[in-house]
Amino acid sequence: MSGLNNATREPLLCYVTDRKSLSEFERRKAPETLLSKIDAAAASGVDWIQVREKDLSGRDCALLVRESLQRAAKSPPSKGARARILVNDRLDVALSEHAGGVHLGETSLPLQETKRFIKNRDEREDFVVGVSCHSLEAAKSAASDGADYLFFGPVFATPSKAVFGTPQGLERLAEVCRAVSIPVLAIGGITLANASDCLAAGASGIAAIRLFQDARDLSSLVQSLRRQAR
Repeated sequence: MSGLNNATREPLLCYVTDRKSLSEFERRKAPETLLSKIDAAAASGVDWIQVREKDLSGRDCALLVRESLQRAAKSPPSKGARARILVNDRLDVALSEHAGGVHLGETSLPLQETKRFIKNRDEREDFVVGVSCHSLEAAKSAASDGADYLFFGPVFATPSKAVFGTPQGLERLAEVCRAVSIPVLAIGGITLANASDCLAAGASGIAAIRLFQDARDLSSLVQSLRRQAR
């Protein structure tokens, strides 16, 4: 459906939003602070921005996604493409707001049902469906069921992924990357220092909250991450 493949040379960089991890001062100005982070990410050349605000109502989530899409559309394209806005879990919001895709977690609508629903709606061909996986078996299953890409992790220790248990590590990441033919993005405790290790293990890119959300100079960070892949 998406045209994505695991041979992408440039690493895919995905900023995953989380307004609850903003500083106390920044949270006072939410959602404008979050939108400014999304704006900066799109302008800096981040490939994907996943709106992951699980506690928002459908209405508020749709408003956030709509504004995010508008801001991404105003940013100059990086390497010929503007940042793709993905929506975590809420397929209804992703479709109604014409986002670039939906990202499914463990409690989301099952992948096969999601794909069937999208097909029945005759959705545009570049709409992508991604899945979060925490085991080799889950990764293989998602790839077999038609996922366009995977998030695999947590690769390293991180508070936001502590619920998923012990970090998977680079060896397991490499095993998953070898086992599937779709892009795998490493997630969980990703830093500028260890991102290159994830790419060397076979990951097609990285996804992170704090790495992008807390960056003081996001453009420089993105450039540094790009250089690591060369």
